Amino acid sequence: MDRRSFLKNSALGGTAAAATALAAPAYAQGNRTLTLVTTWGRGLAGVHDAAQRAADTITAMSGGSLTIDLKAAGELVGAFEVFDAVTSGQADMYHGADYYFVNQHPGYAYFTSVPFGMTAQEISNWYYQGEGQAFHDELGQIFGLKSFLAGNTGPQAGGWFSKEITGPEDFQGLKFRMPGLGGQALGKMGASIQNLPGAEVYQALASGAIDGTEWIGPWADEKAGFQEITKFYYTAGMHEPGAALSLATNLDVYESLSPEHQKIIEIASGEAHQWNLAQFMNNNGAALQRLQAGGVKVLEFPDSVWDAMGAAAKETLDEYAGDEIYDRLRASYNASMAASSSWIQKSEGVYRTQRDRVMG
Repeated sequence: MDRRSFLKNSALGGTAAAATALAAPAYAQGNRTLTLVTTWGRGLAGVHDAAQRAADTITAMSGGSLTIDLKAAGELVGAFEVFDAVTSGQADMYHGADYYFVNQHPGYAYFTSVPFGMTAQEISNWYYQGEGQAFHDELGQIFGLKSFLAGNTGPQAGGWFSKEITGPEDFQGLKFRMPGLGGQALGKMGASIQNLPGAEVYQALASGAIDGTEWIGPWADEKAGFQEITKFYYTAGMHEPGAALSLATNLDVYESLSPEHQKIIEIASGEAHQWNLAQFMNNNGAALQRLQAGGVKVLEFPDSVWDAMGAAAKETLDEYAGDEIYDRLRASYNASMAASSSWIQKSEGVYRTQRDRVMG
């Protein structure tokens, strides 16, 4: 489907419809500077690092002929305004979590994470060796973007709470920060979901504007300082078992670049994806030990909560059924996840259990 005709006829296009109708400027080849806006406050551990890594790598690989000028959230546009900024041509690129943009199309959630979805390895399998990249491109054709994965947080923690969670009923009326379809699922359990940019979460938790929050994992959460406010920390959650981040370029801008510059963006994004995952996974273990030493109570949700989350997640994911792209994307994602999980459980899963038993 042609992206401009789709946007003209679909409410999903939002403000992007008018933006992509504008004539694209003609760019001369040669030295270029592209403006990159992000959904991250400057210095946010891990997520801002991934954006900066991709930007610096593009500049370095091009020998300076393609320079990326990174603007953190609020420096040019707000955190949740980057999608429209890039589709309209106000900025050239964004780095962020695509599940922030499910109001543009619910399929975008699958390029960050969906509740009870893929781990980091599973999403890599689908994206790079399955149909994931092709679906990212299909959505991009609609909205005028060329996107690549460019970061991954690994498994995210269930979050910080002002009190212990003993059953599903504890979510009734709970003011909780969680974006994406995971947040919509918690909303079905009675929580009052707040979708706040990362840079605003600490103050909201400290002031009591929210009763709890998920952010990322021990290292990034420690850097954010949530342990200064509450000591109840759930280290496993259903919402983001392997959250990917994306680097998206305005499609007209991307197509105006030389093939060499296009390939540099692709390779730099993939390198940032792997580098960022290793960054999080390398730092989380030691950070969790420090949090525990500081009095944080590390907890797990009871089975009754997991069961309620599962029912709410299925209901949430089913609500978008009927959209032709969403249905095909979801089927592809689920088939790849099932195949990957089957082998991982029988190989790595068994090995790690036995390794920890024999060598621990």
